[in-house]
Amino acid sequence: MATPVVTKTAWKLQEIVAHASNVSSLVLGKASGRLLATGGDDCRVNLWSINKPNCIMSLTGHTSPVESVRLNTPEELIVAGSQSGSIRVWDLEAAKILRTLMGHKANICSLDFHPYGEFVASGSQDTNIKDPRVSSCCVLPQGHSQAVRCLRFSPDGKWLASAADDHTVKLWDLTAGKMMSEFPGHTGPVNVVEFHPNEYLLASGSSDRTIRFWDLEKFQVVSCIEGEPGPVRSVLFNPDGCCLYSGCQDSLRVYGWEPERCFDVVLVNWGKVADLAICNDQLIGVAFSQSNVSSYVVDLTRVTRTGTVARDPVQDHRPLAQPPPNPSAPLRRIYERPSTTCSKPQRVKQNSESERRSPSSEDDRDERESRAEIQNAEDYNEIFQPKNSISRTPPRRSEPFPAPPEDGELDAATAKEAAKPSSAMDVQFPVPNLEVLPRPPVVASTPAPKAEPAIIPATRNEPIGLKASDFLPAVKIPQQAELVDEDAMSQIRKGHDTMCVVLTSRHKNLDTVRAVWTTGDIKTSVDSAVAINDLSVVVDLLNIVNQKASLWKLDLCTTVLPQIEKLLQSKYESYVQTGCTSLKLILQRFLPLITDMLAAPPSVGVDISREERLHKCRLCYKQLKSISGLVKSKSGLSGRHGSTFRELHLLMASLD
Repeated sequence: MATPVVTKTAWKLQEIVAHASNVSSLVLGKASGRLLATGGDDCRVNLWSINKPNCIMSLTGHTSPVESVRLNTPEELIVAGSQSGSIRVWDLEAAKILRTLMGHKANICSLDFHPYGEFVASGSQDTNIKDPRVSSCCVLPQGHSQAVRCLRFSPDGKWLASAADDHTVKLWDLTAGKMMSEFPGHTGPVNVVEFHPNEYLLASGSSDRTIRFWDLEKFQVVSCIEGEPGPVRSVLFNPDGCCLYSGCQDSLRVYGWEPERCFDVVLVNWGKVADLAICNDQLIGVAFSQSNVSSYVVDLTRVTRTGTVARDPVQDHRPLAQPPPNPSAPLRRIYERPSTTCSKPQRVKQNSESERRSPSSEDDRDERESRAEIQNAEDYNEIFQPKNSISRTPPRRSEPFPAPPEDGELDAATAKEAAKPSSAMDVQFPVPNLEVLPRPPVVASTPAPKAEPAIIPATRNEPIGLKASDFLPAVKIPQQAELVDEDAMSQIRKGHDTMCVVLTSRHKNLDTVRAVWTTGDIKTSVDSAVAINDLSVVVDLLNIVNQKASLWKLDLCTTVLPQIEKLLQSKYESYVQTGCTSLKLILQRFLPLITDMLAAPPSVGVDISREERLHKCRLCYKQLKSISGLVKSKSGLSGRHGSTFRELHLLMASLD
């Protein structure tokens, strides 16, 4: 009897080169879990079928990088927002553009389709939320004070939830066109919101590493899950609403909320996952880095979703909570979904002349400038065309992706097969003598060395500046003598001592900074980190300080700002990200104080504390002026960094 092969719980499905330049956004179709749309710095929107290597369709028309994409529920329409603030809607079945919407003054950060109509909501870095109608735009009042990062319609289509960098979540009544409630509580930018599929419950994830659950009847917090390994960027409720999935750095976490608890933790090597979808009891996760997009699969049949509380393999310090007596019983009101789709709304009055469109001129120009290039007709017909025709047979369901065997299982199975004796029925084929066959001449060539990238990404598959071949034994050539063990070990150890010295030195420096922090204040520890003259230590310390804005003081800014200028010019992406985060905190907390102090008339008499504060403000102003030129020069970059630098440039406008 054959022994069953143990398969993996999570595995990497595929990696593709999605665009000619960097990928800036992507989204999975939630209905099928098989359709993927990507937006790139090449101003294109490409559509893919998961686990297939070729692009199905490429949509053109945008003249600036595509910052946000979204598919509607039936996966028949797609909307894409660009860096310039324009929004384009395409019909995937007809393979043509439907509409171009203007009105936002900055890049589009978030989009969502209404579940029962051809409505689109859009949020931008200009802090505005647009009224969700494909045919026109109206600004919802009392918007956020900073960039809107995520928008989601409620399952019944009556509400709209918005999350922004101002640390708040807001709930909007679409019928009345006004805000219903504001949910404060997060201490960092809110990146994602998600409605429960059935109950009046909302989940929000933030850069403060927490997930909060909100009761939409009482408009209050239900519970808060803390201790996430990094900023929360992607969450998804199970279709039956029994649990919440959180896509963390290299792991998937399964949570309950009454009380808050972690059911399971699955290690998945997906880095920073960008979107999640569920199909056939499998969770599909997609992530992107530069021009590559990777897809991953988690077998949900092997994941604990209710009941037993799991221990975190990485951080196991939280007390276990008792599960509720009956987790399946709904604790709050359930959405009332309409039985039929909503009729298309009447055209409302537009905000300005720039948002009005002439069907005879503008739409024709859209047709000329925007194209839907079908690059794989076979896949396109299989996915989109059957929806337009009458089918006499039930639609074909997509099969789950087969799980690969666990590491070691395949080798054991192969060895077992090889060990089996051959039967008498085996056919023996003669083996040709390969040595007498003529061989083509071999031309020796030296491969060109791989150039080091100008910007080293924060997430990468291999170390920068090190060659894996230096740590491996040389390839054995038949003509050469075999390597003895001593020679092989010396090659493996090549560079090991140097790396150990570097890591030991960094550990010693961090211990020094930590010792100073425990005996003194944050300013003293930052001074010690700067005195070490190692930017990696400064980055490690700033990543901690950035999590708690109350640690920042004016005298700390005078020490950190020169280091931020160095970080912004670094070739390491993680250094640039840390520098931008620290600079944004300083500008938001201290720039009004600095400008007010410098503009205030001189005081009468001697005020030593005021003179010291004025001196610090002048020093910070001088350093900020020096950094502003660097920020302005980098604001023209494309992609995520360009967007961050443009936001910093707007914050520093008052310096001029």
